[in-house]
Amino acid sequence: MPSSQSLSPSSASPEQVGMSTTALARVEAHLKQRYVDAGRLPGTRLLVYRRGEIVHSTAQGFADVERKAPVKDDTIFRIYSMTKPITTVAFMMLVEEGRVALDEPVHKYIPEWANLGVFQAGVTAPFLTKPPARPMQIIDLLRHTSGLTYGFQQRTNVDAAYRALKIGEVEKSGTLTSMISDLAKIPLEFSPGDAWNYSVSTDVVGYLIEKIAGKPFEQFLQERIFDPLGMTDTNFFVPSDKAHRFAACYAADGKGGLTLQDDPATSSFLSPPSMISGGGGLCSTTADYLTFCRALLNGGALGDVRLLSPKTIALMTSNHLPGGRDLTEMSKSMFSEASYAGIGFGLGFSVTMNPAKTMIPGSAGEYAWGGAASTAFWIDPAEQLIAIFMTQLLPSSTYPIRRELRTMIYSAITDSNV
Repeated sequence: MPSSQSLSPSSASPEQVGMSTTALARVEAHLKQRYVDAGRLPGTRLLVYRRGEIVHSTAQGFADVERKAPVKDDTIFRIYSMTKPITTVAFMMLVEEGRVALDEPVHKYIPEWANLGVFQAGVTAPFLTKPPARPMQIIDLLRHTSGLTYGFQQRTNVDAAYRALKIGEVEKSGTLTSMISDLAKIPLEFSPGDAWNYSVSTDVVGYLIEKIAGKPFEQFLQERIFDPLGMTDTNFFVPSDKAHRFAACYAADGKGGLTLQDDPATSSFLSPPSMISGGGGLCSTTADYLTFCRALLNGGALGDVRLLSPKTIALMTSNHLPGGRDLTEMSKSMFSEASYAGIGFGLGFSVTMNPAKTMIPGSAGEYAWGGAASTAFWIDPAEQLIAIFMTQLLPSSTYPIRRELRTMIYSAITDSNV
């Protein structure tokens, strides 16, 4: 049955929900001294939610350093790959409706991929390939075992081919349809299911949603997730009446400082994109993303809005890597800033399997992901905890912020559900 929780969250002191005000203040001091005041980050927005209450919500530093515009509660950030969980939830709605199944071959919906081979040799097309051990299944897209890749990894001749065709870049080009056509020209990096590799798979999921639902992907998200949940600041572009709230994006300069990467006054995000990226195209606020996370933590519903069944959420947040392996055993990706030990992958999220192996405080069953501009979130059902962190610094591997936040926020818990 739908939750009685309101769409608008209430607030409480940390002590009311078993957390420490002093320890949470220490997190903010760490961010301010180590990152913001040191010029390593432009500004930060941190939100901690436990047992149905917001217990910590702070903003510091600048959303736009050049214009001295401060980070505010309603600042709009590029969330990049934090788009992926939203896209995956949308797809699982279609699964729940019986319109598609996880074990179906992808070429059922993308016929031009029926003969995709696995790379053997070659620098440019035509590549030497071999047939995959089995066809790519839809579940391979959701758990990144598809054999697809990202060009920015710069590991192989396959991702070089992605770069040549501008597939999956931070600044998206082309359209969903042109991306699918371009991917038909490039071999897979490995046979589906044989490895884990961070990739454009979730962009492909957006394309499948469009084909199966019979409407534009962005329209499906608007009608089925954003409008029902009141996520009014989440979109693939920032409209003109909200442009003053849009943060600048920076790149690490290699010397501990910042270089402006995307000016919010001239950004491509100010107009609707041609490429609607389910893997990394959304902008959002901490408030909107908290609403989405609360629905997941609450078993797929918030208020009288139900996105998914609790059983579907449980399926999505289980480890789906073949053989129950973790990412250290399966990952070919150059993506992560930290060890993947003890971490598996579900449908749209990383999943903590063994906290001791991660060497970071946490809980088995915690699920999470982050974005290219150093944004991050995690949801811990055991502790009824959500943490959301926003900033705008590329790449996300520049500093170990996510590891530090996990350590310090879990250290603020003074009692436990476990």
